[in-house]
Amino acid sequence: MSTKHEKILQYIESLPVGDKISVRQIAKEMLVSEGTAYRAIKEAENRRLVSSIERVGTIRIEKKKKENIERLTFAEIVNIIDGQVLGGKSGLHKTLTKFVIGAMKLDDMMRYTDAGSLLIVGNRTQAHEYALKTGAAVLITGGFDTIESNKDLADELDLPIISTTYDTFTVATMINRAIYDQLIKKDILLIEDVYVPMEDTAVLKNNDTIEDFHRQNRRTTHGAFPVVTGQNRLVGMITSKDVIGKEESEPIDKVMTKNPIAASMKTSVASAGHRMIWEGIDLLPVIDEEGLLKGVISRQDVLKAIQLAQRQPQHGETIDDLVKNEMRVMGEEDIEVEFTVTPQMTNQFGAISYGAFTILLSEVGAFALKRRKRGEAVVENMNIYFIKPVQMESVLTVRPRILDMSRKFVKMDFEVYSATNLVGKAMMTFQLLER
Repeated sequence: MSTKHEKILQYIESLPVGDKISVRQIAKEMLVSEGTAYRAIKEAENRRLVSSIERVGTIRIEKKKKENIERLTFAEIVNIIDGQVLGGKSGLHKTLTKFVIGAMKLDDMMRYTDAGSLLIVGNRTQAHEYALKTGAAVLITGGFDTIESNKDLADELDLPIISTTYDTFTVATMINRAIYDQLIKKDILLIEDVYVPMEDTAVLKNNDTIEDFHRQNRRTTHGAFPVVTGQNRLVGMITSKDVIGKEESEPIDKVMTKNPIAASMKTSVASAGHRMIWEGIDLLPVIDEEGLLKGVISRQDVLKAIQLAQRQPQHGETIDDLVKNEMRVMGEEDIEVEFTVTPQMTNQFGAISYGAFTILLSEVGAFALKRRKRGEAVVENMNIYFIKPVQMESVLTVRPRILDMSRKFVKMDFEVYSATNLVGKAMMTFQLLER
């Protein structure tokens, strides 16, 4: 049975793209309190079903697939550039295909402007009109206005005219940055990308018995199951260890682990993997904000996802990617890694930043473990006990040395040299991600 929260989200999703919604309207329509309506609208915003814009309101937008996340809606553009909508508010849900900077003669400008574009231009009212007639939206920089006939045309064509106080260069930079950030987000694997959904998940009910556990175990060969109520609310986890020596007739809720660790759809796979290793669990339930079970993720799912992600081409570069790009591995058995300090990796004094330095050590350590056929690993702790300032353009040599290795943990020592000078020493403990 659906909760009020879920019913509101389903209602919002059923609304036509471009519809405006409000807390009061949802509360009245769905017969719920304004607090419940507000929480559901916020969740709809997180799910990219709606977008809230200052001075305009909350609009139902087209939900974008993850692979198309780099395409922005006009509503998102308004938020990015702190814009004011002068006309065409009903078209804010539309997606722009490209943006054009109007820094040329009118006829030349129109050659580059087509339907779905966003023309970024100053106070050139004729250009605004021509762009709208072509099927493009308009972003006016410098805080300028446009003529009333253009605003009426924008309303008629459902194409936004937006005004911002920023100059053209700043606006283009801000939009580019937003697209770039979206690309980086696209590369981060989330639980929602790899989890096993509810219809494929074997579960037990809280009023089942140990006998039901054994029956489910024989049917699926799984050694752990989420335990849910009749309303599908997660209340526990039960594993083979919990039922050893117990009577067949004993209720599950007497032996299960209550209030189990769970993940949400938006948890990153890396974070879930680290938690599973740290807590020593092989199966993690996935729940929504109401505590209802949505599926599960296993340690093997996490391992496969991390390995797959490492083979994917990167689009948006994070600081981790920049560090990896500068690493050159030397030697076979006793590996050394050469590394060039680029300007992006420095602090305000022009020396390598602590962040870039720790990423470098983590990456070198993980690579050394792979060479030893120890698979994936996550850093548990790091102790940098000696570091000297290293200037940009310096070439560093990192020498990792394994001090101790067990089935689950590895302790590693690092020495970092610039030419023949020792510039850093650190010790790190890794937890091995086992199948």
